[in-house]
Amino acid sequence: MSIPRVITPSSLGDYLEVMSKAVFQAGIRWSTIDEKWDAFRSVFYDFDVHKVAAFATEDIERLSGDERILRSPRKIAATVDNAKTLIKLDQEHNGFANYLHAFSSYEKLAANLKKQFKFMGEMNAYYFLFRVGEPVPDFDEWVKTIPGDHPRMKEMVELERNKKQVVE
Repeated sequence: MSIPRVITPSSLGDYLEVMSKAVFQAGIRWSTIDEKWDAFRSVFYDFDVHKVAAFATEDIERLSGDERILRSPRKIAATVDNAKTLIKLDQEHNGFANYLHAFSSYEKLAANLKKQFKFMGEMNAYYFLFRVGEPVPDFDEWVKTIPGDHPRMKEMVELERNKKQVVE
């Protein structure tokens, strides 16, 4: 299984894919979602936000029965809602990156992400922002504020730190 890497988003679909992976991984073994991710890309049309935002109740019901992916109607519906929200925020801020940069601190941005998007809790907000290359607090200090043990997140952050040290 691969550790999620930091990306440089080039489209709203890139943001939707990272966000959706966070949503589907919540409460599930990362390897389970990772193994099925090609199927997720297929059923969500490579995370084309306009196609996903146009999904109707019938599409959510159809995907809820698709054995290739995690069949969670609530998470599938959240992906559709999140696509709609991405489009709305992109239009309101003349670019989704402008929305992300409209906040004076990580805490304010994370709070707004949790308000705007479905299934976006503390861990998912950090995961999302980290993966799309946005500034996040030092993981070792931040994770102390989040109950539980998060070894996969720690591994993801460590891998990225090590990559940066090799480049520098």
